[in-house]
Formats: sequence, C-alpha cells, structure tokens
Amino acid sequence: MALLDLLGRRWALRVIWELTQIDGPTFRELQERCGSISSSVLTQRLAELAEAGIVGRADRGYELTPHGRELSADLLRLERWADRWAEQADT
Repeated sequence: MALLDLLGRRWALRVIWELTQIDGPTFRELQERCGSISSSVLTQRLAELAEAGIVGRADRGYELTPHGRELSADLLRLERWADRWAEQADT
C-alpha cells in the first residue's frame, strides 16, 4: 500500500496527529480524542498504520514509531508550507 494512499484514508492523519499530542493513549482514549470515529475504523487504521511501520504498541496503548515521528515532523513542515501558500494566495 502506498503511503499517500494510506494517509489519504479517512481518520489516518487524525490518528497520527493525536498520537503526537498524548503519550501512549489506550484504544478508548484515542477513540475519544478522535471524536466520532467508530471502533471498527479505528481498529482498521491502527492496523494499517502499524503494518506501514508508523504506529506501534506502547506499554499500555499506542505510540508513533521512529518512522511515525519522522513522518509527523515532515507533516508539520508541510503544514507550515501550506500556511505560507494560503497567505500568498489570499493577496
């Protein structure tokens, strides 16, 4: 599965984002933080992200792997670029 296909799936980026905000959330904590995500979709996204080497199991919950932390840093850089682009598009 190509990475961009995975990241484009509903809730995938939100799961990654939430894992950058809290250390080792349990499944229920992660589900609550993601709002209206169903347990079956969260289970599927976690499995796909784990298969891609982005998410792993922590002592009591889930965490980003080293690849996942690197990806989240790159996504933050992309967000900053998008903000600059939006500002230029508005002028």
